[in-house]
Amino acid sequence: MAEPHKPTDHRLHEDIQAFVLGTGLCALGIVLFTHAGLIAGQTAGLAVLLSYMSPFSFGLIFFVVNLPFYALALLRMGLRFTMRSFAAVTLLSLWAEFLPHVLKISYIHPGAAAVLGGAVSGMGLIIIFRHGGSLGGIGVLGLYLQDKINVQAGWIQLGFDVILFAMAFLLLPWPQVMWSLLGAVVVNLIIGVNHRKDRYTGQ
Repeated sequence: MAEPHKPTDHRLHEDIQAFVLGTGLCALGIVLFTHAGLIAGQTAGLAVLLSYMSPFSFGLIFFVVNLPFYALALLRMGLRFTMRSFAAVTLLSLWAEFLPHVLKISYIHPGAAAVLGGAVSGMGLIIIFRHGGSLGGIGVLGLYLQDKINVQAGWIQLGFDVILFAMAFLLLPWPQVMWSLLGAVVVNLIIGVNHRKDRYTGQ
């Protein structure tokens, strides 16, 4: 996943609007995924998988799982990025707790959930990135280890996802895992096409 773009001249109300909208879209993606029994990639995917296997909700697990990564974010990206990431993770956790109470889905095909959930999640992540934040987790760990052991952050994130989906194959029906892989592809395509330094981020 691409390193978030450094904020330039966004005003406070623009950042607030962006973080509320971006995390809301990501939470909607999670709702679509979970209604079809799918998982996401990265830390969100781990939280979804754990929510299937435990009595705890995605929102609570996602918030707790991210706590250790803030120390790494502070070391690697600084206080501003860490605080923005904390705000984004907290907002996503709150959205994920709130949406199921106001949005009821009786049926969604796993393929539709993968494509639509991946699309809205990807767009939500781009909004968060462009306002100097992230959803923490493995992305931050990848950047930290890239500095420490000179292994590209992308490979670390890919390795984590390989392990995550291997676990999913052991715990979930294989069609759900395959549809989940499609969702992960859609997320990364959206980010890859729309979050480029040479075209959209002004670098």
